[in-house]
Amino acid sequence: MSQSEQYERARSDTDGDWHSRPLEDVYADLQTSRDGLDPEEARARLEREGPNEIEASEGTSPLRILLEQYTSALIWVLIVAAIVMAGVGHLIDAGVIAGIVVFITLFGFLQDYRAEQSIQSLKEMSTTYALVSRGGEKREIDATKLVPGDVIFVESGDIVPADARIVEESNLSVDEAALTGESVGVSKGVGDVARETSLAERQNMLYKDTVVERGSGTAVVVETGPASEIGQIATALEEAEDRDTPFQAEMDSLGKLIAVGVVGIVSIIAITELVIGDTAPLQVFLTAVGIAVSAVPEGLPAVVTLSLALGARRMAEKNALVRRLPIVEALGSVDVICTDKTGTLTEEEMTVQRIVTNRETYEVTGTGYDTDGEFLRDGDPVDEDRVTEVLRCGMLCNNVDVGTRERDEADDEDAAVDVGAEERTYLGDPTEIALFVAAQKAGFDHDELDEAYPRIGEVDFTSARKRMTTVHETPDGGTVAYMKGAPETVLERCNRELVDGEVVELTDERRRELEAQTESFGEDALRVMGFAYRPEVPDSQTENPDENLEEELVFVGLQGMLDPPRPEVPDALAGCLDAGIDVVMITGDNAVTARAVGKEVGLQSARVITGPELEKMSDEKLAEVVEDVDIFARTSPEHKTRILQTLQEKGHTVAMTGDGVNDAPAVKNADVGVAMGIRGTDVTEQASDIVLLDDNFATIRDAVRGGRRIFDNVRKFVNYLLSGNGGEVTMIFTGTLAGLGLVITPIQVLWINVVTDGIPALTMGVDPAADDIMEREPRPPDEGVITERIVTSIVGIALFMTVCLLPLFTLNFYGELIPGYDVTGALLGWSPGYDVGRELAQTMVFTGFVVFEIVRIQAIRFRYGLGIFSNRWLVLAVGVAITLQLLVLYTSTGQLLFDVEPLAFVHWTQIGVAAIVFALLMAVFVKVQDRYFDRY
Repeated sequence: MSQSEQYERARSDTDGDWHSRPLEDVYADLQTSRDGLDPEEARARLEREGPNEIEASEGTSPLRILLEQYTSALIWVLIVAAIVMAGVGHLIDAGVIAGIVVFITLFGFLQDYRAEQSIQSLKEMSTTYALVSRGGEKREIDATKLVPGDVIFVESGDIVPADARIVEESNLSVDEAALTGESVGVSKGVGDVARETSLAERQNMLYKDTVVERGSGTAVVVETGPASEIGQIATALEEAEDRDTPFQAEMDSLGKLIAVGVVGIVSIIAITELVIGDTAPLQVFLTAVGIAVSAVPEGLPAVVTLSLALGARRMAEKNALVRRLPIVEALGSVDVICTDKTGTLTEEEMTVQRIVTNRETYEVTGTGYDTDGEFLRDGDPVDEDRVTEVLRCGMLCNNVDVGTRERDEADDEDAAVDVGAEERTYLGDPTEIALFVAAQKAGFDHDELDEAYPRIGEVDFTSARKRMTTVHETPDGGTVAYMKGAPETVLERCNRELVDGEVVELTDERRRELEAQTESFGEDALRVMGFAYRPEVPDSQTENPDENLEEELVFVGLQGMLDPPRPEVPDALAGCLDAGIDVVMITGDNAVTARAVGKEVGLQSARVITGPELEKMSDEKLAEVVEDVDIFARTSPEHKTRILQTLQEKGHTVAMTGDGVNDAPAVKNADVGVAMGIRGTDVTEQASDIVLLDDNFATIRDAVRGGRRIFDNVRKFVNYLLSGNGGEVTMIFTGTLAGLGLVITPIQVLWINVVTDGIPALTMGVDPAADDIMEREPRPPDEGVITERIVTSIVGIALFMTVCLLPLFTLNFYGELIPGYDVTGALLGWSPGYDVGRELAQTMVFTGFVVFEIVRIQAIRFRYGLGIFSNRWLVLAVGVAITLQLLVLYTSTGQLLFDVEPLAFVHWTQIGVAAIVFALLMAVFVKVQDRYFDRY
């Protein structure tokens, strides 16, 4: 049997329990060895297994995006109208309607396509190269070409390219937060573990897309691509369906409602005209098309798309990348934000804040990885010599690597600060980086210190020992051992203490004082490390030190460090609370740390629930308390999903943040899924609606504010467009039943809806936010864009438009029935001298609608506290709309296309008087509405 056949048979018999098998069996099943695969065999396996990549969604094709523009019922009403117009010989009208359809769909296509391109450009491979052994030789290959049986090498800072069983390791620690949600690094080893061991506790395994914090290791690849742990989650995620936002569902329902309404109204008119009246069939068709066109808010799809796109662009400028345009609107209804702590509320940069040494406590200023800072006692600067020994110990007993690289080549996972055109990059555990930076604040230079105290031995840190010891030569030719670790493990190895340069006895009373000091630091959310040294290391412990070295040490001090809250977070969180949005922190850290951080950022939770407590709760009990809890600590990603579902069942609209792979289901199922752009995984980004490019909670607050503003603007122009269209329908319907025929032509209605209405409506999408926008309570989940107030507005405005415009048509139209009699002139006291006919009467209604809509715009905006000149683009748009209408009225081309007559001063006077009456009616109507409805 060939190697390939043996491999295929062995693989078919496996069930993924690679962690529990003896290493020799793993090699046998994978038909490989410590030298790795033969290059030819690797190529053969690559053909069978496929590339080592997760098949991310390729996005929506341009053709599909284009076809999706034709799924709207509104578009199909227009298409039918164009077909009818062409069928009755009105080719110009049919052409204009068809042109409008093309414009709307093309505009929507361009916006959706650009959004899709932005999404696709965001997706990048997390790993590009991997170091492998092929045929006994090390070589660097494209990580997508890894196959089961490959032997790989990883070291500090690497992203693990595939699931693999560890063969050898040296002080290896891996950050598996992307997969398990656990923020503390996991120490790795070689030995077997039990079959039932959970994923987070499999210390002999490496998993794709996790990050090596420190040390190095060799491992044999066991699963790649979709078969990896991260791949299986991504595959399951693909099966979840995208959920329409409430606004999408509402617009879809509105389109269907309008389509049904059009059919109903047209049917009534057709029956009335054909059965009761003597109107010609052609006229009936034209009337039907006129009503159909007037009922459809043609500009609405374009206005909605542009408004959402502009809002998304504005949010992207503020570091929130929107992956689905309609979700922008959903942001405005969010009433609960479930947020991570690390990197979202905090800087994700551990910082030493307090030092205990020489039996005194010192404050350390500065945050993050900035090396500027001072050492204070009771608020006053102290000589750095007072903290020298504890800082020297922290820098020497440390495995942080330092380097520089070009900014655009810096890894997101690396901690970095700017150094001119390059970045200084710290590779290692965040705790060790904090100790390293604290020493730099005191003027220590790592290279100089390492040269003066070269390391000659080390006793590794393990999760069981909770301490680490390094052995160094001293400048005078001697040796010294430095230790750091959990305070209790360091103190148990010490019998003396260094105080003001002298070594004194470490008494039991002093131990209790240090233990109390450690507990006090913990209550302030500080992570505490203890430090000690041993002078004069025995010769037997210099080259191959072991735990026997860690005896009779001299205690030096404590360092307490904190991942500080982002400075802008307290104000942002307070802004959310003022806006009626509850903020819930969900973290993997312990309850003490979580409560302390919550207190600093403004979460005054009376109750903190931990993951173990959550697991013991029934769904009913969780539902009882979930609204009273601001902090969930020691949680896993699975807990996130349960918390989310409980909040949604309670009727809340929830935004959920996430970065790890296991966060993806919760992010996917949230009303608004928010992924972290810096530390987030590709799978989580694909599951999200919004990607935070700066991982900052304040950006979520800004996004919610932007969402509310966009929703206000959508509601304004929906009100504006639908009330205008309602007026057109009522006017045509009333005129037809009154025997006046078409009071306005279909092509004139299209012009109003798309141009003289559409252009101002577009600019309403960039209206500034109302002053009280973040002081209102979130919208109820079941409240749509179209409220009862807007419905009454549509009906009321439609009636007012008809009442004010129908007399204009009647006075001018009936002038043709009395030859030589000028109705307008007679009413105004002027002498008769010309006839006024249908075409002029239609022109009066046509232009009257344009003027009325301009008046209507400001009436709507006034309720939001917006003045006439608060939006310069709207002022410009109104000017353009008026100019275009004048071109239609006073150019031969416009008169030919739209069947209009030029208006004289007397006609403009009539329209002006009607507009004033219309404005007064609206003012009274708004006062009446204010008594029965909310302001918006």
